[in-house]
Amino acid sequence: MDEIRGLGTRAAHARLILESYRRMTGKELLQLKPGEDEAKAIEESSIVILSHDTEKDPVLNYGNCMALQLWEMDWETFTSTPSRLTAEPLEREERARFMSQVTADGYVDEYTGVRISSTGKRFYIMNATVWNLVDGDGTYRGQAAAFSDYRRL
Repeated sequence: MDEIRGLGTRAAHARLILESYRRMTGKELLQLKPGEDEAKAIEESSIVILSHDTEKDPVLNYGNCMALQLWEMDWETFTSTPSRLTAEPLEREERARFMSQVTADGYVDEYTGVRISSTGKRFYIMNATVWNLVDGDGTYRGQAAAFSDYRRL
């Protein structure tokens, strides 16, 4: 599993998220000022941003402050959680089909779906973008998601 620990790794993962988003969608995920700290900008963004690794059963490897709050987890718990567990059991098959579509297409815009926090609180996400994380060498590194529209159910 990819661990996001030291400042160098944190900065590299932030860059991977931002550059992959730009490459896949042709848009900017965040409007950064020249020289702005990418990792800090992602961490403090009001947009929920998260990612998972490339394991057969992918594990979350990044969540910004908004993601940790929404899923009601601390960093250690979040980054040891299989990403499939962010959806309710009945939603997991649909989620798996959707993630396969993202893998094939590179990204999907306007995704909606129900997710569940660690304490069982359900929420409906709207207009999410989910994209493949691909580094500059073309190596697949996982998938990421970003959204700002959600409502608690």
